[in-house]
Amino acid sequence: MDRAESTIKSAAGAQTRQVLDAIRRIVRALRQASQTTRREVGLNGAQVFVLQKLAGERAISVNELSERTLTHQSTVSVVVQRLVDKGLVQRSRSASDGRRLELALTVAGRKVLRQTPNAAQEQIVQALHRMGDEPRGELAALLTRLVQLIGLDDQHAGLFFEEETHEPAKTIRRTTTRKIPVN
Repeated sequence: MDRAESTIKSAAGAQTRQVLDAIRRIVRALRQASQTTRREVGLNGAQVFVLQKLAGERAISVNELSERTLTHQSTVSVVVQRLVDKGLVQRSRSASDGRRLELALTVAGRKVLRQTPNAAQEQIVQALHRMGDEPRGELAALLTRLVQLIGLDDQHAGLFFEEETHEPAKTIRRTTTRKIPVN
């Protein structure tokens, strides 16, 4: 290998490491925040994120909550059910439209939320908004491409560290015929 090839491989290795280090830092921060909230208030990071998005003055629908969490409605529904079971969120019929179910924090939910630091997911969302449209768009395109190259583009993207007991284990598609379980 000549010097030019070695320099190119070195640069590619350094960039790859830089990307992996950034992903590792983000995942570590999300995991640590989730473990801390589980230890301190008995909730995971996804549940805290949903509580924070419900903290407004008025009740909202699951679809509105889905938009606020930037997550699919089915994922939010699972988290909401767990929060309802814990007595932290209540469901009720809308006074203006009896077909609409609305979600709101209970007194216990507001109390837990006061004891809980900002969810790591919310910090990421805020940072992404501060990036501006062009770099955020570039990052979205690059991460989407990475997910496609890994073979995860057909996988469900749930909230961070929410246990997904309602779905079977996922697999990563490989160029070989072997499947690797994920979960």
